[in-house]
Amino acid sequence: MKISEVMTREVQTVRPDQTAQEAASFMLRADAGAIPVTDGDRLVGMITDRDIAVRGVAEGHGPQTPVRDLMTNDIVAARLDDDTDDVAARMSEAQVRRLPVIDDEEKLCGIVSIGDLSQKADESAAEQALEGVSEPGGQHQQ
Repeated sequence: MKISEVMTREVQTVRPDQTAQEAASFMLRADAGAIPVTDGDRLVGMITDRDIAVRGVAEGHGPQTPVRDLMTNDIVAARLDDDTDDVAARMSEAQVRRLPVIDDEEKLCGIVSIGDLSQKADESAAEQALEGVSEPGGQHQQ
């Protein structure tokens, strides 16, 4: 099964010049822990609640800090035609619960979560992704 068949297409995003407070407010309203950062349609990063807390507050940054200063630039992403099992393996290896989905021009097309995999794809794909995410340790990436 292709990731384009299971991903969520309607994705809220933030721009790199928006503030950490704006990103956190969106996360609160959407009950989400991660938001793709886009410049136009192009994916340029991800910001998580952990980025705001660890890179932001713990290092003395205030709520008006631009998202670009806190976001993860080294993005792990899926492509529209990737197989769900391959994406699950990538999620497990990167220890992330969500991956942005991009096209060949790196334009954001959607996002896929472990929940999407468990509800719409083969059960083993979600189990594989969750296995890696549940392992302790490793450096936070997105």
